[in-house]
Amino acid sequence: MYKTILVPTDGSESANRAVEHALDLAENYGATVHTLHVVDTARYGEPTLSSAEVVLNELEERGYGLLEEVADLADDRELSVETRLCRGRPHQEIIDYADAIDADLIVLGCQGQSHRIDGHVGSVADRVVRTAARPVLTT
Repeated sequence: MYKTILVPTDGSESANRAVEHALDLAENYGATVHTLHVVDTARYGEPTLSSAEVVLNELEERGYGLLEEVADLADDRELSVETRLCRGRPHQEIIDYADAIDADLIVLGCQGQSHRIDGHVGSVADRVVRTAARPVLTT
């Protein structure tokens, strides 16, 4: 049923639940897991040489660490995993990457790092659910 599963991560509790769920599904279906971290340039801009560039570089370093954690979890289960980090608008990058890899499923946390309101869906998850041309599972 699932051959390719995309699970974006920002390190939030909700994203971590999504990672666990995506790995469980991949294990059950023998799927490849693709994990993605997007550095949100809408929040910080696309600077040239400036202090904002230093912030973006630090966010990328953190993102690579998050991707490595997911890869390690997948490796522990002997699952095939691909990692990708990019800059852009998170919802659009998630959808574009899902399209590029022809993901059968996007598994996404319902709230990211910036919003933690019980019972609410965050703006990224909302936009992905509303605009993705493939199934999306939120946790």
